[in-house]
Amino acid sequence: MSSRLALRGTALLAAALVVTSCGSGSGDDAAAGGGAASGAGTSGAFPVTVGTAFGDVTVEEEPARVVALGWSDAETALALGVQPVGASDWLGFGGEGVGPWAEGRYDEAPEIVETLEPSYEQIAALQPDLILDTRSAGTQERYDALSAIAPTIGQPEGAGPYQTTWQQQLDLVGSALGRAEEARSLEEEVGRQFADAAAAHPEFAGKAVAVAAYTSAGWGAYVRGDSRVDFLEQLGFTNAPAVQEQAAENFYVPISEEQLPLLDADLTVAFPIFVDAGLITADPLWQAVPSVQAGHAVVMDDPTLVNAFSSGSVLGTRYALENAVPLFAGALG
Repeated sequence: MSSRLALRGTALLAAALVVTSCGSGSGDDAAAGGGAASGAGTSGAFPVTVGTAFGDVTVEEEPARVVALGWSDAETALALGVQPVGASDWLGFGGEGVGPWAEGRYDEAPEIVETLEPSYEQIAALQPDLILDTRSAGTQERYDALSAIAPTIGQPEGAGPYQTTWQQQLDLVGSALGRAEEARSLEEEVGRQFADAAAAHPEFAGKAVAVAAYTSAGWGAYVRGDSRVDFLEQLGFTNAPAVQEQAAENFYVPISEEQLPLLDADLTVAFPIFVDAGLITADPLWQAVPSVQAGHAVVMDDPTLVNAFSSGSVLGTRYALENAVPLFAGALG
C-alpha cells in the first residue's frame, strides 16, 4: 500500500470510518454524452431551488461546469448524464477518479480535487457554475467557502456528516441539475430491485444483521443512519439490537476485541479497510463469534464489492444488489 493511500486511509478513519465509493452502470442509465451537462435538454427546468441544511439554494441556469466534491456526488451526476469538470477521488483511483464499474461515462477526465481539505483556489480556477457537496463533513466553514465560489448543494436538513442517503443524494443532485424526473426514475428502478431481492429471499425478513469493519486501528460496527445498515434493512433485515444499543451521535461504534461477541447475529457481515481480509478470517476472536462458527457470516474480500456496498450511491447500490445479496443468502443457508 502506498504512503499516499495509507495517509488517505488514516484521514478517512479519522472522519469516522467513512468507507469506499463505487458503482456499476449500464446503458439503461441516463446517457453520458459530451459536455458537463450533456444529454436531454433541461434548460426549461430552470431556475430551480433546492432545500439544504444551509438553506435554500437557487440555481438560475442549467449548469455547464459542475464540480462534484461530496462522497459519490460525481457518480450520481454521471448516472444522470452530467460529466463534472472537477471531482473528488475519495479512493485514490487516479484517472477519472472512478473505478472500472463507471468507466466510459466521461468524454474527458475531470480535474481531481482533494477530499477532506479541498483547495478552494483550485475549485475557483475551474470556474464552476454549480458545486455538489451533498455527502461530506458538511461543516458551515466548508459550505461558506464553497458557496463563495458558486451555488453549492450541501447535505439535506437533518442529515449528519456523511449520512446523506443515496435517495437524498439522488434527489438533491437531480433537482440541482434540472433532472429531477430522471432522478425519480432511477430511484424507482432501484426500489424495484430492492423489492425483487426481498421477495426472492423471504428468509431475510426480520433477521438480525451485524455489519462491521476491520482496520489497522481495530473493529467498528455500523448503526442506523449508515448506508450499509440502510441497505440491509431495506432487504428486510434489522440491525442487531446489541450493536444498535451502542449507537450515539455517529453512524458507527468502536468495538474492542472483548466486545466482538456483540457481532453475533443471524447474519454477520464484515469487511476490511486498508488491511488484508485474511486478518479477519484468521483472528481467533472472530472465529469464536457464534454466528461465525455457525457459518452465518460473510467476509467481503472483493474490493469492488466492498466499495459498492459502502458507496451509498445509486450505482453502487445496484451493483451490490446484484453481487452481495447472493452472498448473504448463502450465509443464511
